[in-house]
Amino acid sequence: MADGSWLMNGPASPINHQPSYFAEATSDKSTMSHSVPDLTSPAQLAQLFRRHSFRPKKRFGQSFLVDRNVLNKVLDAADIHEADRVIEIGPGAGTLTLALAERGANVVAVEVDRYLIAILQEVLADHPNVSVINADILSLDMSSFLAEHFGEQNVKVVGNLPYYITSPIVSQLLLARSRIERIVLMVQKEVAERMKASPGTKDFGSMSVFVQFHAEVEIIAHVSKNVFQPPPEVSSAILRLTPRSEPPVEVPSEEVFFDVVHCAFGQRRKTLLNSLSDCPALGLSKDQVAQVLHDADIDASRRAETLSLAEFARIACRLASGEV
Repeated sequence: MADGSWLMNGPASPINHQPSYFAEATSDKSTMSHSVPDLTSPAQLAQLFRRHSFRPKKRFGQSFLVDRNVLNKVLDAADIHEADRVIEIGPGAGTLTLALAERGANVVAVEVDRYLIAILQEVLADHPNVSVINADILSLDMSSFLAEHFGEQNVKVVGNLPYYITSPIVSQLLLARSRIERIVLMVQKEVAERMKASPGTKDFGSMSVFVQFHAEVEIIAHVSKNVFQPPPEVSSAILRLTPRSEPPVEVPSEEVFFDVVHCAFGQRRKTLLNSLSDCPALGLSKDQVAQVLHDADIDASRRAETLSLAEFARIACRLASGEV
């Protein structure tokens, strides 16, 4: 994934269909309680899958958490309490969903794989505080989705994300951040480290700037691949994002700020003088870029990964001044 294109071109979503819904399977209070398998037990999870003739699919990046300690870390990181309103992305077999429901949260879970719906119906049958939507999260308009399911109330978001759709989902959520209190995701460790990265490190890129501009970023814990069935090819991390009410730096406009960021990282091996002057989005000559950088008190021979958010903001402010 190129740093310069992260915000503009996310990976294609695995399917694109209209959502279908099942409300809580046992809103009928006369339904008898049933025995739910321990979904953190690999043996019991495998038995559940066999009963439903289900096999994990590589194309959806499906790996199912089978560790209660890690499960509790996710719940604690999200600070889940009774009556919290929660969106869960990718409930899978319902391991986290069930734990959220048992803590009293009102959960809307979005699952892309229609073959998991029967499993979720069984696992969640005794929990009327959960609704499951069979849809691709990336096909949903997040603002409309929030309004439809939660009205004007704010929500928390949790999920275990396949690495190939982490970036577009995080972008989608942060662009709807005014309605979101907290985001806690299980993601590929390297992706979490890129979001948390500091200027001057090899992991720092446009993703880092975008996420840190919109949210406070914390890596809560690193997670071994061995706590999933089947084990993924990569290690994971529990990532917590707390959306900001105000950005950490003052910018003339987000559009100008991120144009600068994308241009700078689009050719990250080049100096700022060359990467910014070669970028059509800015439309500046090399002499104009040199003047902008001089006025912003930034050495033109530096590279993008060495700049702080405040320094990117200084460049954007100088460009927006209209004196270039």
